[in-house]
Amino acid sequence: MQLDPGPLVVLLVLAAAVLHAGWNAIAHAAEDRLVGFALISTSTLVLGAVLVVVGEPVGRHYFWLAALSAVLHVAYLLLLMASYQVADLSRAYPLSRGTGVALVAVASVALPRSPLGIDVVVGTGLVVAGLLGITFVGPALTRTDRRGIATALGTGVAIAGYTVVDGLAVSGGAPLLGYAGWLMLLQSWVVPAYAVAKRRRALLTLGRRQVLTGLGGGAVSLVAYGLVLLAQTSGALAAVAALRELSIAIGVLLGAYVLHEGLARRRVVPALVLTAGAVVLALGIA
Repeated sequence: MQLDPGPLVVLLVLAAAVLHAGWNAIAHAAEDRLVGFALISTSTLVLGAVLVVVGEPVGRHYFWLAALSAVLHVAYLLLLMASYQVADLSRAYPLSRGTGVALVAVASVALPRSPLGIDVVVGTGLVVAGLLGITFVGPALTRTDRRGIATALGTGVAIAGYTVVDGLAVSGGAPLLGYAGWLMLLQSWVVPAYAVAKRRRALLTLGRRQVLTGLGGGAVSLVAYGLVLLAQTSGALAAVAALRELSIAIGVLLGAYVLHEGLARRRVVPALVLTAGAVVLALGIA
């Protein structure tokens, strides 16, 4: 199944953006972030196994692409978790997403079926400018801030890597459900295994609410990325990657009004620049 660039792609990516910001807020708000990420990964592990069973066989070529993407996803999760340990959601999330979309836009020049017209260039530029503004607003950076920014930048590199790999796979004809299933199955066991090694008996005392919230976050993350994979079958990788960054505006609002982060409200204006870029991109692929 392959979509053509158009309004349906826009709607799919917008829905994914809302869901993506939601599960990141859940992960950032967890009392123990390692446990929170482990629960999210446990949920995607189970759902991935189901998709492998019900989906079409992917074949050797697409299996190895899923394996490569899984390695990049593991790096992404570990770096994201590290950045959330020392940085606000409204700073770490924008920087990681912005780095990812900028690198994908550059990579898309060499990718097939990936239109990179003036609207995509302008839209991507506005998105990146907005994300940088969101990230660097506030007082001078401390050593802790710089550590959070460094891990967020690394997260963005991983995002760009798996975005390109997954885009090539699904736009090249990989069975969507089977590919998504193998991707989740191959990458989702690492963080739970790490959590078991680090927390051990503490995992047996988790409260019901914490468990349900974490597992629910995993289900939301799987649906969000499934929508992105479907949108990527259109081949418009730069546009999809940048348009989904509307999640940043949502993340800033969640940081300000749900997590009550002190500087989040000052990042709303740069978020509007991001939104303008996303609108340009939406018009460009509509």
